[in-house]
Amino acid sequence: MSAVAPLSSAETPAALIDRLARAGRAAQRRLARLDSRARAEALRAAAAALRADEAAILAANGLDLAQGEARGLSAAMLDRLKLDPARLAGIAAALDQVADLPDPVGQVIDTATRPNGLVLSRVRVPIGLIGIIYESRPNVTADAAALCLRSGNAVLLRGGSEAVHSNRAIHAALARGLASAGVPAEAVQLVPTQDRAAVGAMLAAAGLIDMIVPRGGKSLVARVQADARVPVLAHLDGINHTYIHAAADPAMAVAIARNAKLRRTGICGSMETLLLDAAFPGAPAVVAALLDGGCELRGDARTQALDPRIRPATAEDWDTEYLDAILSVAVVDGLDAALAHIAAHSSAHTDAIVTADDAVAERFLAEVDSAIVMVNASSQFADGGEFGLGAEIGIATGRLHARGPVALEGLTTYKWQVRGTGQIRP
Repeated sequence: MSAVAPLSSAETPAALIDRLARAGRAAQRRLARLDSRARAEALRAAAAALRADEAAILAANGLDLAQGEARGLSAAMLDRLKLDPARLAGIAAALDQVADLPDPVGQVIDTATRPNGLVLSRVRVPIGLIGIIYESRPNVTADAAALCLRSGNAVLLRGGSEAVHSNRAIHAALARGLASAGVPAEAVQLVPTQDRAAVGAMLAAAGLIDMIVPRGGKSLVARVQADARVPVLAHLDGINHTYIHAAADPAMAVAIARNAKLRRTGICGSMETLLLDAAFPGAPAVVAALLDGGCELRGDARTQALDPRIRPATAEDWDTEYLDAILSVAVVDGLDAALAHIAAHSSAHTDAIVTADDAVAERFLAEVDSAIVMVNASSQFADGGEFGLGAEIGIATGRLHARGPVALEGLTTYKWQVRGTGQIRP
């Protein structure tokens, strides 16, 4: 079982994607014949192969890191790219965790019996062949494969050039482990070219690829959403807000604000805008904690009055996903003003409030129209693993099919099963 499907010198990117997609669809039909236990054991075998190939995977990642530094990738991008023994162990453990999750395939959502005796059931089934287009994070190679396989889907992976060596090494290990458990090779395929035309071919593969999931920067996701003729499950930005209400506990406010921004600045759950209630007495302490922690703050005039180190914000700052140690901060006059700011600038990913007032918290939960809304918690918890879903395929901010962290259930659809006893329609 080869790690990468070979590319003929005469084969165009469109022909390549057509060939891989057709092979993936055929493999998915074979995969559907494997029961839940067999798919779980295949994932455990893949996790074992990742652990066995640690040295090769880390060596490949070293090549990617060296090339990334030479290309001038930011510290945040390099952090996304970097693997070490602990991170690789976490990737393997995530496969084991997904294997242990309840299998959604075959789950009966609901049943009903019609007056004519027909018995109707809605049953969860795999979506089919899922295309994943991603940048920088080599863990996506394993996470996507695990979630797709556990939910009975085949997957076509197209990673970014930043992580090409890491992706190929991880995929090779996965392929060997899955093959040992009887999973068809074409169930998990890695596009063997970095030609951007291959991405366009995936986006145009309506009828062959059933859903596209982009994981990456704004330009990648925007292109996918603009050009795809295939259904897309994605979020464009993670412009996440934390509103510190007048009734917030001051120590909690400091702890949550620091963690939400500075724990890992380069992830999509990082806070990008902090809203401070004008009546909150602990605002100077929150601002000082962030500045002292190495975060650059950009604020309006009222915010700048809290600390002379705060730089002036521009209009663009309120709509910027920094993915860095930079934060926009505004002082707002109460809950209504905070809700209005979030409605105007949130990307509908994750928004949070810090407050000891239960009534205010419930109103915030009800009125903020984001995929994830939090009370008294860091936005960095916006993660499928933290939600108990195992590895996630991504965070969806749309309103159809799936929303928030997308894991196994979000990778299924349903079909109607109708059982009769000879009924005919009059």
